[in-house]
Amino acid sequence: MGTKCNAEGYSDPVPYEAIRAIEREERKRHYRPLVYICSPYAGEVERNTMKAKEYCRFAVDNGVIPIAPHLLFPQFMEEATERELAMLMNMVLLGRCRELWVFGSHISEGMAAEIRRAKQKHMSIRYFKEE
Repeated sequence: MGTKCNAEGYSDPVPYEAIRAIEREERKRHYRPLVYICSPYAGEVERNTMKAKEYCRFAVDNGVIPIAPHLLFPQFMEEATERELAMLMNMVLLGRCRELWVFGSHISEGMAAEIRRAKQKHMSIRYFKEE
């Protein structure tokens, strides 16, 4: 952080504020918010996993950081016995995100729960079609 004084020690807030504004703009340019990716998982797991990866790529290409727990948690958790715990963990991650992005025309039970939670938290929700 700089000082509001010039090299001679006199108060000179104008250059200080100008430099601060430039620094703020620079941080904004590099800022990428967290976005929760909401899409089906169960059912056609292999296809849905592939689609979720595509949705995450779309998110990155649109300047955000995607969070897709259904790509991570199945790597080490069992859907049949740990679904409730996984959904709890999903909700924690959802709470850390700025927006919820919903993909596809089919809303699964898990997706519906995530959408309800996002609405309760007054989060921005964006819906995307398959195309």
